[in-house]
Amino acid sequence: MALVVVGGVAAGMSAAARARRLDPQLPIVVLEKGPAVSYGACGLPYLLEGRVREPADLIGHTPEYFRKERKIDVRTGARVTAISHPRREVVLESGERIKYERLVIATGARCDTSTIAGAGQPHVFTLHTLDDAERLRAFLRDREPRRAVVIGAGYIGVEVADALRRNGLRVTVLERGADVLLRDDAAFSAAVRNMLETHGVELRCGVKVETIEPDRVADVPCDLVIIAAGFKPNVELGLEAGVATGRTGAIAADDHMETNLRGVFVAGDCAETTHLVTGRPTWIPLGTTANKTGRVAGANAAGGRERFPGVVGTCIVGIFGTAFAATGLSVAQARAEGLTPVSARIEALSRPGYYEGVKTTVELVADRASGRLIGGSVIGEDGAAGRINVIAAALHTRMRVEDFERLDLAYSPPFSPVWDPLLIAAQQLVKQL
Repeated sequence: MALVVVGGVAAGMSAAARARRLDPQLPIVVLEKGPAVSYGACGLPYLLEGRVREPADLIGHTPEYFRKERKIDVRTGARVTAISHPRREVVLESGERIKYERLVIATGARCDTSTIAGAGQPHVFTLHTLDDAERLRAFLRDREPRRAVVIGAGYIGVEVADALRRNGLRVTVLERGADVLLRDDAAFSAAVRNMLETHGVELRCGVKVETIEPDRVADVPCDLVIIAAGFKPNVELGLEAGVATGRTGAIAADDHMETNLRGVFVAGDCAETTHLVTGRPTWIPLGTTANKTGRVAGANAAGGRERFPGVVGTCIVGIFGTAFAATGLSVAQARAEGLTPVSARIEALSRPGYYEGVKTTVELVADRASGRLIGGSVIGEDGAAGRINVIAAALHTRMRVEDFERLDLAYSPPFSPVWDPLLIAAQQLVKQL
Protein backbone atom coordinates (compact mmCIF):
# COMPACT_ATOMS: atom_id res chain seq x y z
CA MET A 1 0.00 0.00 0.00
CA ALA A 2 1.59 3.23 -1.18
CA LEU A 3 1.38 6.94 -0.76
CA VAL A 4 0.06 8.20 -4.09
CA VAL A 5 0.51 11.82 -5.11
CA VAL A 6 -1.68 13.09 -7.96
CA GLY A 7 0.22 15.91 -9.63
CA GLY A 8 3.87 16.90 -9.58
CA VAL A 9 5.65 20.27 -9.82
CA ALA A 10 5.83 22.45 -6.68
CA ALA A 11 3.18 20.97 -4.39
CA GLY A 12 3.27 17.36 -5.52
CA MET A 13 7.02 16.94 -5.54
CA SER A 14 7.40 18.81 -2.23
CA ALA A 15 4.89 16.38 -0.72
CA ALA A 16 6.68 13.33 -2.11
CA ALA A 17 10.14 14.55 -1.07
CA ARG A 18 9.01 15.39 2.47
CA ALA A 19 7.28 12.03 2.87
CA ARG A 20 10.40 10.24 1.69
CA ARG A 21 12.57 12.11 4.20
CA LEU A 22 10.28 11.11 7.08
CA ASP A 23 9.83 7.50 5.96
CA PRO A 24 12.70 6.02 3.91
CA GLN A 25 10.77 2.77 3.33
CA LEU A 26 7.38 4.15 2.32
CA PRO A 27 6.36 3.25 -1.27
CA ILE A 28 5.66 6.59 -3.01
CA VAL A 29 4.11 7.01 -6.46
CA VAL A 30 3.76 10.40 -8.18
CA LEU A 31 1.37 10.57 -11.13
CA GLU A 32 1.92 13.60 -13.37
CA LYS A 33 -0.11 14.07 -16.56
CA GLY A 34 2.54 16.26 -18.20
CA PRO A 35 6.11 15.51 -19.34
CA ALA A 36 7.91 17.43 -16.56
CA VAL A 37 7.54 17.03 -12.80
CA SER A 38 9.87 19.65 -11.36
CA TYR A 39 10.31 23.05 -12.99
CA GLY A 40 10.10 26.74 -12.14
CA ALA A 41 6.71 27.74 -13.52
CA CYS A 42 7.19 31.29 -12.22
CA GLY A 43 10.12 31.64 -14.62
CA LEU A 44 7.98 31.18 -17.75
CA PRO A 45 7.56 34.93 -18.46
CA TYR A 46 11.35 35.32 -18.31
CA LEU A 47 11.75 32.44 -20.74
CA LEU A 48 9.40 34.32 -23.03
CA GLU A 49 11.42 37.50 -22.55
CA GLY A 50 14.70 35.74 -23.31
CA ARG A 51 16.37 36.27 -19.95
CA VAL A 52 16.02 32.52 -19.41
CA ARG A 53 17.58 31.07 -22.53
CA GLU A 54 16.14 27.56 -22.77
CA PRO A 55 13.20 25.64 -21.25
CA ALA A 56 15.70 23.16 -19.81
CA ASP A 57 17.09 25.94 -17.63
CA LEU A 58 13.81 25.92 -15.68
CA ILE A 59 13.94 22.19 -14.95
CA GLY A 60 14.72 21.49 -11.29
CA HIS A 61 15.00 17.70 -11.35
CA THR A 62 14.12 15.02 -13.85
CA PRO A 63 11.88 12.02 -13.17
CA GLU A 64 15.02 9.87 -13.37
CA TYR A 65 16.58 11.83 -10.53
CA PHE A 66 13.62 11.19 -8.24
CA ARG A 67 13.53 7.51 -9.15
CA LYS A 68 17.24 6.95 -8.63
CA GLU A 69 18.19 9.36 -5.85
CA ARG A 70 14.94 9.59 -3.85
CA LYS A 71 13.45 6.18 -4.60
CA ILE A 72 10.19 7.83 -5.65
CA ASP A 73 8.26 6.18 -8.49
CA VAL A 74 7.56 9.19 -10.70
CA ARG A 75 5.39 8.57 -13.73
CA THR A 76 4.93 11.23 -16.39
CA GLY A 77 2.15 11.15 -18.94
CA ALA A 78 0.02 9.49 -16.26
CA ARG A 79 -3.37 11.18 -16.27
CA VAL A 80 -5.65 10.22 -13.38
CA THR A 81 -9.29 10.04 -14.44
CA ALA A 82 -10.92 8.92 -11.18
CA ILE A 83 -10.34 8.42 -7.48
CA SER A 84 -12.24 5.70 -5.62
CA HIS A 85 -11.65 6.35 -1.96
CA PRO A 86 -13.78 3.44 -0.65
CA ARG A 87 -11.51 1.14 -2.68
CA ARG A 88 -8.42 3.23 -1.93
CA GLU A 89 -7.38 3.39 -5.58
CA VAL A 90 -6.85 5.82 -8.41
CA VAL A 91 -7.72 5.04 -12.01
CA LEU A 92 -5.45 6.12 -14.86
CA GLU A 93 -6.52 7.05 -18.37
CA SER A 94 -4.85 3.85 -19.54
CA GLY A 95 -7.19 1.83 -17.32
CA GLU A 96 -4.52 0.92 -14.79
CA ARG A 97 -5.58 1.04 -11.14
CA ILE A 98 -3.14 1.95 -8.37
CA LYS A 99 -3.87 1.23 -4.72
CA TYR A 100 -3.07 3.73 -1.99
CA GLU A 101 -3.18 3.98 1.77
CA ARG A 102 -2.72 7.76 1.83
CA LEU A 103 -3.37 10.16 -1.03
CA VAL A 104 -2.18 13.70 -1.77
CA ILE A 105 -4.16 15.70 -4.33
CA ALA A 106 -1.92 18.30 -5.98
CA THR A 107 -3.81 18.90 -9.20
CA GLY A 108 -3.01 22.62 -9.36
CA ALA A 109 -5.05 25.21 -11.22
CA ARG A 110 -5.65 26.29 -14.78
CA CYS A 111 -6.50 29.27 -16.90
CA ASP A 112 -10.15 28.63 -17.84
CA THR A 113 -10.72 29.81 -21.40
CA SER A 114 -14.12 28.15 -21.84
CA THR A 115 -16.05 31.41 -21.37
CA ILE A 116 -14.22 33.21 -24.21
CA ALA A 117 -15.36 32.51 -27.75
CA GLY A 118 -12.46 32.10 -30.17
CA ALA A 119 -9.96 31.03 -27.50
CA GLY A 120 -8.97 27.99 -29.54
CA GLN A 121 -7.54 29.94 -32.49
CA PRO A 122 -3.87 29.38 -33.45
CA HIS A 123 -2.79 32.87 -32.35
CA VAL A 124 -4.30 32.54 -28.86
CA PHE A 125 -2.19 31.17 -26.01
CA THR A 126 -2.03 30.68 -22.26
CA LEU A 127 1.23 30.59 -20.29
CA HIS A 128 0.92 27.99 -17.56
CA THR A 129 3.23 25.11 -18.49
CA LEU A 130 6.54 24.53 -20.22
CA ASP A 131 4.64 23.26 -23.26
CA ASP A 132 2.67 26.53 -23.35
CA ALA A 133 5.91 28.51 -23.30
CA GLU A 134 7.54 26.45 -26.05
CA ARG A 135 4.52 26.79 -28.35
CA LEU A 136 4.41 30.53 -27.74
CA ARG A 137 8.12 30.95 -28.36
CA ALA A 138 7.80 29.06 -31.64
CA PHE A 139 4.91 31.32 -32.69
CA LEU A 140 6.95 34.43 -31.91
CA ARG A 141 9.89 33.07 -33.86
CA ASP A 142 8.00 31.75 -36.89
CA ARG A 143 5.12 34.20 -37.26
CA GLU A 144 6.80 37.38 -35.99
CA PRO A 145 3.65 39.02 -34.57
CA ARG A 146 3.74 42.78 -34.14
CA ARG A 147 0.84 43.56 -31.84
CA ALA A 148 -0.30 41.59 -28.80
CA VAL A 149 -3.27 41.69 -26.46
CA VAL A 150 -2.88 40.29 -22.96
CA ILE A 151 -6.16 39.45 -21.24
CA GLY A 152 -5.79 39.88 -17.49
CA ALA A 153 -3.69 42.25 -15.39
CA GLY A 154 -2.72 39.80 -12.67
CA TYR A 155 0.84 38.70 -11.90
CA ILE A 156 1.32 36.65 -15.07
CA GLY A 157 -0.45 39.21 -17.25
CA VAL A 158 1.80 42.14 -16.40
CA GLU A 159 4.94 40.00 -16.53
CA VAL A 160 3.98 38.74 -19.99
CA ALA A 161 3.24 42.30 -21.12
CA ASP A 162 6.70 43.34 -19.92
CA ALA A 163 8.33 40.41 -21.75
CA LEU A 164 6.54 41.03 -25.04
CA ARG A 165 7.24 44.76 -24.97
CA ARG A 166 10.94 44.08 -24.41
CA ASN A 167 10.78 41.96 -27.56
CA GLY A 168 9.48 44.89 -29.58
CA LEU A 169 5.77 44.13 -29.73
CA ARG A 170 3.03 46.70 -29.21
CA VAL A 171 1.09 45.47 -26.20
CA THR A 172 -2.35 46.22 -24.79
CA VAL A 173 -3.50 44.73 -21.49
CA LEU A 174 -7.24 44.27 -20.99
CA GLU A 175 -8.45 43.84 -17.41
CA ARG A 176 -12.03 43.07 -16.43
CA GLY A 177 -11.84 44.77 -13.03
CA ALA A 178 -11.02 48.30 -12.00
CA ASP A 179 -7.72 47.38 -10.33
CA VAL A 180 -4.65 45.31 -11.16
CA LEU A 181 -2.48 42.66 -9.52
CA LEU A 182 -5.49 41.37 -7.56
CA ARG A 183 -5.12 44.34 -5.21
CA ASP A 184 -8.18 46.48 -4.55
CA ASP A 185 -6.10 49.63 -4.19
CA ALA A 186 -6.59 52.59 -6.52
CA ALA A 187 -3.23 54.25 -5.77
CA PHE A 188 -1.33 50.98 -6.20
CA SER A 189 -3.12 50.31 -9.50
CA ALA A 190 -2.41 53.84 -10.70
CA ALA A 191 1.31 53.31 -10.06
CA VAL A 192 1.23 50.08 -12.08
CA ARG A 193 -0.62 51.83 -14.90
CA ASN A 194 1.92 54.66 -14.94
CA MET A 195 4.83 52.22 -15.14
CA LEU A 196 3.25 50.21 -17.96
CA GLU A 197 2.33 53.29 -19.99
CA THR A 198 5.75 54.87 -19.44
CA HIS A 199 7.20 51.85 -21.23
CA GLY A 200 4.66 51.78 -24.04
CA VAL A 201 2.14 49.24 -22.72
CA GLU A 202 -1.50 50.32 -22.88
CA LEU A 203 -3.70 49.25 -19.96
CA ARG A 204 -7.48 49.23 -20.26
CA CYS A 205 -9.50 48.35 -17.15
CA GLY A 206 -13.20 47.58 -16.99
CA VAL A 207 -13.07 45.53 -20.20
CA LYS A 208 -14.79 42.14 -20.17
CA VAL A 209 -13.56 39.97 -23.03
CA GLU A 210 -16.17 37.54 -24.33
CA THR A 211 -14.94 37.03 -27.90
CA ILE A 212 -11.57 36.92 -29.62
CA GLU A 213 -11.74 37.78 -33.31
CA PRO A 214 -9.09 36.60 -35.80
CA ASP A 215 -7.52 40.05 -35.92
CA ARG A 216 -8.73 41.91 -32.82
CA VAL A 217 -9.97 41.77 -29.25
CA ALA A 218 -12.43 44.36 -27.90
CA ASP A 219 -11.67 46.63 -30.87
CA VAL A 220 -7.91 46.36 -30.29
CA PRO A 221 -6.12 45.13 -33.45
CA CYS A 222 -3.70 42.27 -32.77
CA ASP A 223 -2.07 39.19 -34.22
CA LEU A 224 -1.25 37.55 -30.88
CA VAL A 225 -3.42 37.01 -27.79
CA ILE A 226 -2.34 35.67 -24.40
CA ILE A 227 -5.05 34.80 -21.90
CA ALA A 228 -3.85 35.35 -18.33
CA ALA A 229 -7.24 35.52 -16.64
CA GLY A 230 -9.93 33.17 -15.39
CA PHE A 231 -7.59 31.21 -13.14
CA LYS A 232 -9.44 28.46 -11.27
CA PRO A 233 -8.46 25.46 -9.12
CA ASN A 234 -8.57 21.96 -10.57
CA VAL A 235 -11.02 20.42 -8.13
CA GLU A 236 -13.13 18.20 -10.38
CA LEU A 237 -11.21 15.00 -9.68
CA GLY A 238 -11.50 15.52 -5.95
CA LEU A 239 -15.17 16.51 -6.09
CA GLU A 240 -16.10 13.33 -7.95
CA ALA A 241 -14.34 11.35 -5.21
CA GLY A 242 -16.30 13.08 -2.44
CA VAL A 243 -13.72 15.68 -1.40
CA ALA A 244 -15.37 18.89 -0.19
CA THR A 245 -14.59 22.36 -1.48
CA GLY A 246 -14.67 25.49 0.65
CA ARG A 247 -16.20 28.93 0.25
CA THR A 248 -13.46 29.94 -2.22
CA GLY A 249 -14.23 27.06 -4.59
CA ALA A 250 -10.89 25.39 -3.88
CA ILE A 251 -10.55 22.17 -1.89
CA ALA A 252 -11.07 22.68 1.84
CA ALA A 253 -8.56 21.30 4.35
CA ASP A 254 -7.65 21.61 8.00
CA ASP A 255 -4.29 22.96 9.15
CA HIS A 256 -2.77 19.49 8.59
CA MET A 257 -3.85 19.83 4.93
CA GLU A 258 -6.21 16.87 5.36
CA THR A 259 -9.54 16.97 3.55
CA ASN A 260 -12.91 15.74 4.77
CA LEU A 261 -11.88 12.24 3.62
CA ARG A 262 -9.56 10.65 6.18
CA GLY A 263 -6.17 9.87 4.66
CA VAL A 264 -6.68 12.23 1.69
CA PHE A 265 -4.57 15.39 1.78
CA VAL A 266 -4.42 18.38 -0.55
CA ALA A 267 -1.70 20.87 -1.45
CA GLY A 268 -0.90 23.65 -3.86
CA ASP A 269 -3.05 25.72 -6.18
CA CYS A 270 -6.10 23.45 -5.83
CA ALA A 271 -6.29 24.00 -2.05
CA GLU A 272 -7.69 26.84 -0.01
CA THR A 273 -5.88 28.02 3.09
CA THR A 274 -6.51 30.41 5.98
CA HIS A 275 -5.82 34.13 5.72
CA LEU A 276 -3.94 34.99 8.89
CA VAL A 277 -5.20 38.58 8.96
CA THR A 278 -8.90 37.80 8.62
CA GLY A 279 -8.90 34.25 10.00
CA ARG A 280 -11.10 33.21 7.06
CA PRO A 281 -10.55 30.76 4.18
CA THR A 282 -8.77 32.22 1.19
CA TRP A 283 -7.42 31.06 -2.16
CA ILE A 284 -4.15 32.72 -3.14
CA PRO A 285 -2.37 30.43 -5.64
CA LEU A 286 1.35 31.15 -5.39
CA GLY A 287 4.45 28.99 -5.69
CA THR A 288 5.53 29.74 -2.13
CA THR A 289 2.27 28.44 -0.71
CA ALA A 290 2.34 25.40 -3.00
CA ASN A 291 5.75 24.33 -1.72
CA LYS A 292 4.82 24.85 1.94
CA THR A 293 1.46 23.12 1.80
CA GLY A 294 3.09 20.31 -0.16
CA ARG A 295 5.64 19.74 2.60
CA VAL A 296 2.94 19.64 5.28
CA ALA A 297 0.65 17.36 3.29
CA GLY A 298 3.53 15.00 2.51
CA ALA A 299 4.74 14.91 6.10
CA ASN A 300 1.30 14.08 7.47
CA ALA A 301 0.61 11.53 4.75
CA ALA A 302 3.77 9.79 5.96
CA GLY A 303 2.55 9.73 9.55
CA GLY A 304 3.72 13.13 10.82
CA ARG A 305 1.71 15.84 12.56
CA GLU A 306 2.83 19.08 10.98
CA ARG A 307 0.70 22.20 10.59
CA PHE A 308 0.28 24.88 7.99
CA PRO A 309 -1.28 27.88 9.79
CA GLY A 310 -2.01 29.99 6.70
CA VAL A 311 -0.86 32.93 4.59
CA VAL A 312 -0.97 36.71 4.53
CA GLY A 313 -0.95 36.96 0.73
CA THR A 314 2.55 38.31 0.16
CA CYS A 315 3.46 38.89 -3.48
CA ILE A 316 5.96 40.84 -5.55
CA VAL A 317 6.10 41.50 -9.28
CA GLY A 318 8.77 43.21 -11.35
CA ILE A 319 7.51 45.59 -14.04
CA PHE A 320 10.23 47.13 -16.20
CA GLY A 321 12.72 47.03 -13.35
CA THR A 322 10.45 48.34 -10.61
CA ALA A 323 9.09 46.05 -7.90
CA PHE A 324 5.43 46.20 -6.93
CA ALA A 325 4.93 44.29 -3.68
CA ALA A 326 1.96 43.84 -1.37
CA THR A 327 0.91 41.80 1.62
CA GLY A 328 -2.16 41.54 3.82
CA LEU A 329 -5.19 43.72 3.11
CA SER A 330 -5.60 47.00 1.28
CA VAL A 331 -7.89 49.63 2.77
CA ALA A 332 -10.78 48.56 0.53
CA GLN A 333 -10.25 44.88 1.28
CA ALA A 334 -10.13 45.60 5.01
CA ARG A 335 -13.42 47.50 4.84
CA ALA A 336 -15.00 44.60 2.96
CA GLU A 337 -13.92 42.34 5.83
CA GLY A 338 -15.69 44.55 8.35
CA LEU A 339 -12.55 46.18 9.77
CA THR A 340 -11.96 49.89 10.37
CA PRO A 341 -8.78 50.57 8.39
CA VAL A 342 -6.42 53.53 8.71
CA SER A 343 -3.55 53.98 6.28
CA ALA A 344 -0.43 56.05 5.72
CA ARG A 345 1.33 56.32 2.37
CA ILE A 346 4.75 57.95 2.10
CA GLU A 347 7.62 58.42 -0.33
CA ALA A 348 11.21 58.26 0.88
CA LEU A 349 14.65 57.34 -0.41
CA SER A 350 15.74 53.71 -0.30
CA ARG A 351 19.24 54.82 0.74
CA PRO A 352 20.77 58.21 1.57
CA GLY A 353 20.71 60.61 -1.36
CA TYR A 354 24.49 60.80 -1.39
CA TYR A 355 24.57 57.01 -1.90
CA GLU A 356 22.26 56.99 -4.93
CA GLY A 357 19.05 56.33 -3.03
CA VAL A 358 15.94 56.06 -5.19
CA LYS A 359 12.33 56.89 -4.45
CA THR A 360 10.45 54.18 -2.59
CA THR A 361 6.72 54.28 -1.89
CA VAL A 362 5.41 52.55 1.23
CA GLU A 363 1.82 52.23 2.40
CA LEU A 364 0.90 50.68 5.74
CA VAL A 365 -2.64 49.74 6.75
CA ALA A 366 -3.79 49.21 10.33
CA ASP A 367 -7.05 48.37 12.06
CA ARG A 368 -8.15 51.37 14.11
CA ALA A 369 -9.95 49.29 16.74
CA SER A 370 -6.95 47.12 17.64
CA GLY A 371 -4.00 49.17 16.40
CA ARG A 372 -2.80 46.03 14.61
CA LEU A 373 -0.95 46.19 11.31
CA ILE A 374 -3.09 44.41 8.70
CA GLY A 375 -1.48 45.19 5.35
CA GLY A 376 1.01 47.13 3.31
CA SER A 377 2.62 47.69 -0.05
CA VAL A 378 6.05 48.74 -1.31
CA ILE A 379 6.92 50.14 -4.73
CA GLY A 380 10.51 50.81 -5.76
CA GLU A 381 13.62 49.74 -7.60
CA ASP A 382 15.75 49.12 -4.53
CA GLY A 383 15.06 46.87 -1.53
CA ALA A 384 11.33 46.32 -2.07
CA ALA A 385 11.53 42.57 -1.46
CA GLY A 386 13.23 42.97 1.90
CA ARG A 387 10.79 45.65 3.02
CA ILE A 388 7.64 43.74 2.06
CA ASN A 389 9.02 40.71 3.88
CA VAL A 390 9.39 42.78 7.06
CA ILE A 391 5.74 43.80 6.79
CA ALA A 392 4.72 40.19 6.14
CA ALA A 393 6.60 39.05 9.25
CA ALA A 394 4.78 41.69 11.28
CA LEU A 395 1.43 40.43 9.99
CA HIS A 396 2.32 36.85 10.94
CA THR A 397 3.01 37.95 14.51
CA ARG A 398 -0.06 40.23 14.69
CA MET A 399 2.18 43.17 15.50
CA ARG A 400 0.73 46.52 16.54
CA VAL A 401 1.84 49.60 14.61
CA GLU A 402 3.40 51.22 17.68
CA ASP A 403 5.63 48.14 18.05
CA PHE A 404 6.42 48.09 14.35
CA GLU A 405 7.53 51.72 14.59
CA ARG A 406 10.21 50.70 17.12
CA LEU A 407 11.75 47.88 15.09
CA ASP A 408 15.55 47.88 15.19
CA LEU A 409 16.18 47.82 11.43
CA ALA A 410 19.65 47.77 9.91
CA TYR A 411 21.25 51.04 8.83
CA SER A 412 24.24 51.57 6.58
CA PRO A 413 24.41 54.04 3.65
CA PRO A 414 24.96 51.34 0.98
CA PHE A 415 21.75 49.57 2.08
CA SER A 416 19.34 51.83 3.94
CA PRO A 417 18.91 55.31 5.40
CA VAL A 418 18.99 55.87 9.14
CA TRP A 419 15.19 56.15 9.05
CA ASP A 420 14.02 53.33 6.83
CA PRO A 421 10.95 54.12 4.68
CA LEU A 422 9.06 51.47 6.68
CA LEU A 423 9.67 53.35 9.92
CA ILE A 424 8.71 56.68 8.37
CA ALA A 425 5.41 55.18 7.20
CA ALA A 426 4.84 53.67 10.65
CA GLN A 427 5.42 57.05 12.30
CA GLN A 428 2.78 58.64 10.10
CA LEU A 429 0.36 55.80 10.77
CA VAL A 430 0.81 56.08 14.53
CA LYS A 431 -0.12 59.76 14.32
CA GLN A 432 -3.37 58.87 12.58
CA LEU A 433 -4.19 56.13 15.07
